[in-house]
Amino acid sequence: MDSSAVDRLELVKGQGSVLYGSDAIGGTLNTLTKSSNFRERLDGWFNNNSLFYRFDTNSRSHVSRFESSFGEGGKWGVLFGVSQKNFGDIRDSSVGRMDNTGYDEIDTDFRLDLAVSDATTLTLAHHRVNQDDVWRWHSTIYNPGWNHGGHVVTPGAFAARIYDQERSLTYLKLDGGEGGGWLKKWSATLSYQKSQDSQFQNRALTDIRTQLAEVQTWGLGLQMESDLGNGSLLYGLDYYHDSVDSAGTRTGKDPRSQRPVADDSSYDLLGVYGQYRWTPFVDVPKLKTTLGVRFTHAEARIGKNFDPTIGADISTSKQWQNWVASARAIYEFNERWNTYAGISQGFRAPNLNDLSGNLTSRSGFTALGSLDLEPEKFISYEIGSRFQTERASFSVAAYYTAIDNVIIGVPATVGSTTLITSNGRDGEVYGIEAEASYHLNDQWALSGHASWQEGYTESNAFVGGPQNRGYLSRIAPLMGSVALRWTHPNEKLWIEGRLTAAATADKLAANDKGDTQRIPTGGTPSYVTASIQAGWQAREDLSLTLALENMTNEDYRIHGSGQNEPGFNAILGVRLDF
Repeated sequence: MDSSAVDRLELVKGQGSVLYGSDAIGGTLNTLTKSSNFRERLDGWFNNNSLFYRFDTNSRSHVSRFESSFGEGGKWGVLFGVSQKNFGDIRDSSVGRMDNTGYDEIDTDFRLDLAVSDATTLTLAHHRVNQDDVWRWHSTIYNPGWNHGGHVVTPGAFAARIYDQERSLTYLKLDGGEGGGWLKKWSATLSYQKSQDSQFQNRALTDIRTQLAEVQTWGLGLQMESDLGNGSLLYGLDYYHDSVDSAGTRTGKDPRSQRPVADDSSYDLLGVYGQYRWTPFVDVPKLKTTLGVRFTHAEARIGKNFDPTIGADISTSKQWQNWVASARAIYEFNERWNTYAGISQGFRAPNLNDLSGNLTSRSGFTALGSLDLEPEKFISYEIGSRFQTERASFSVAAYYTAIDNVIIGVPATVGSTTLITSNGRDGEVYGIEAEASYHLNDQWALSGHASWQEGYTESNAFVGGPQNRGYLSRIAPLMGSVALRWTHPNEKLWIEGRLTAAATADKLAANDKGDTQRIPTGGTPSYVTASIQAGWQAREDLSLTLALENMTNEDYRIHGSGQNEPGFNAILGVRLDF
């Protein structure tokens, strides 16, 4: 998805398995794209255009976008956008210029909204993203390695490891707003997605590899809301059908053995759900509860999966069904303070990659799928509290998730770099999140957030080997951020300073310890970075932004990333409306 076409992001923390799919375990991120907002326009013709340009000094990247919205207020509207992105190679104070970390991207988006009636809107939208020459830098000879206080990243070895990606999404949506009768709100969506991912690897003169995967996905969604008793019932269904074609080559090898996933395959996922929110006790109106349930049916059809033991393709199919439920309660002590608690189940059936994948992962590992897999199951618990006044807000939440049959890559033999997808045994992940803000006065505001988590799982040390208990892969370290923001009384100018920090990420799974091109020995080092951002509405039609990031030129990387973050960077943005 082109980030320039996004209007806003909504993060739904915690339970989401009923409404958003049984595999929405830890949270759900909703991406809401821009529209013409034709219903908010005055009657008659409207036309608004904008040009945006961004340049940064670290990588000398150029990002530009043209956007146009037009239509007839209250009747229909169109939004069209095209983005051109030329990302350059980043640099930092330790590694220097990281050659081939840049790439090119071209994006287009179109959205037509039509008023069918005062309460019903028909939407037709299309989004397309095209990325070229995206290098997996950590695997290549352009990664010279990195040493930070004794934490060492090993150099890459491949002459090239390059990805290209094309993705498009088209959907038609009919949305009914507030209405009388038993049906309060409703929406129906038909979607079509197509993605094409290709990879080229030059490991040696005698080991050249290519892979191609093309996925076409049809989707259907129906959601309705009705008043029922002293509450509201939200219910619906969603269905997705994936068709997958794949191919691969490798010097001196049977090309069938190099497919990234089984060729001529399909995957069907059906969900039917209902969620009821109500006040269970009339005498206790401050207590509100939510109960939900979802039925999931998943079916995988493996078309052509190469079996090296017989030297031929095999075909098979598998299907799974499951019910999950969730319960949540919130108690409002007063208008400012509430507390909540919840429990929910989760379920994730093996996907086509789990079952038949053949990919390069981590630091050159080979990740192979397995047809002998069981679904993952989860039970999540959470408790939290929120407090908010006109000037201050604070929230804290704690969570615990128990995992059964976790799907994980296990070495084929002792010390092997070939990982076989397998079911582990029990696992768990738990943590705490907190955020707060305080307006010192009308101009000054202080805000911050912090998070901590830990997790374990039991899995075989190697295929057929003993069970070991270890950390979950890529557990995030203790991390947080604090910011101070000043806004001019006329609200046309603002300045914000921010500190971001993370502790050393040294709780490593066995596979993390072997991923030495991405995760340093002993774990990813801690860091503290400082930045300043500012924005100015220079004229009604002209706005400017300036950001000074990593002002201390710290050499650091995000835990699990394959490259360091940029060193000192100045980013200038200009937007012109006409």
